[in-house]
Amino acid sequence: MDVSKGAELVKIARKTIEEYLENGGVYKPKTVGKYEKSGVFVTLKTYPDDELRGCIGYPEPTELLPALVDSAISAATRDPRFPPVEKEELESLVVEVTVLSKPELMKVASPGEYLTKIKIGRDGLIVEKGAYKGLLLPIVPVEYSWAPLEFLCHTCLKAGLGADAWQDKETKVYCFKGELFSEEKPKGRISKVSNNQP
Repeated sequence: MDVSKGAELVKIARKTIEEYLENGGVYKPKTVGKYEKSGVFVTLKTYPDDELRGCIGYPEPTELLPALVDSAISAATRDPRFPPVEKEELESLVVEVTVLSKPELMKVASPGEYLTKIKIGRDGLIVEKGAYKGLLLPIVPVEYSWAPLEFLCHTCLKAGLGADAWQDKETKVYCFKGELFSEEKPKGRISKVSNNQP
């Protein structure tokens, strides 16, 4: 996806949050661009200290714009890890949008193979076992300087499982790619942070 389309998605996400917090309404994007079905996540971070303030999205390919609008509202108001964003906070929050490829099951002969197949900066991960499921975006291990082992363990923890659950043959591990577009500062210029094309 080119930067102009990614920038449009970030602007839609911000406008959606503003409309919802200020008027309680749901923003209906007017866009001329066509978007393929994709997974999408909206992430909110404080500026300038870069602390997570909310992150919710759709892992599986779906109609992009309705999913983006819903994810933006959810990231601001429904992330169970944080209190809802107040409208006064919007001036100090950076909006990020990650467009995801379809998750693919990683096939390995033994769990140890995951460590050689996962590429930090390219792959996002989903860990699933029974009713437990957790996802971490490709940018997360880059931000924390994790190796593949740490990335796998933290994705398991995100799923509500033990850190070593990836070693259980009943655990499924999926990988996906993501293109990340972010404001450089609140309401500032939007750039492509990573270029892992879905």
